[in-house]
Amino acid sequence: QVQLVESGGGLVQAGGSLRLSCAASGRTFSTYAMGWFRQAPGKEREFVAAISRNGANTYYEDSVKGRFTISRDNAKNTAYLQMTSMKPEDTANYYCAAKESPLSPSIVLLTTVQYKYWGQGTQVTVSS
Repeated sequence: QVQLVESGGGLVQAGGSLRLSCAASGRTFSTYAMGWFRQAPGKEREFVAAISRNGANTYYEDSVKGRFTISRDNAKNTAYLQMTSMKPEDTANYYCAAKESPLSPSIVLLTTVQYKYWGQGTQVTVSS
């Protein structure tokens, strides 16, 4: 089992940058595929980015491609989401998620139902 704690959210102007962190408990972080999702008020939770457990593969939702970068540091048990050129439509509560993938080091997971563990979320607000 793993516990996830997000941090780094806040208020930023359009065009600005933020870096979110997702700190994971436990000693097996390197066996987890990780993902970032977001949920705006009145909307469903949506996929943002994913990274395989070995860090070799990443995948992004179309609207964030070229602006957001997902990464991980297995030595620090932490995943990151670097967000640049931010837009008001990026405003949402951002969640990190994890799922064990011991047999698939390169797989990325893209949907909410594929993930087993979730953080509590961190609010990101982009002003115009």
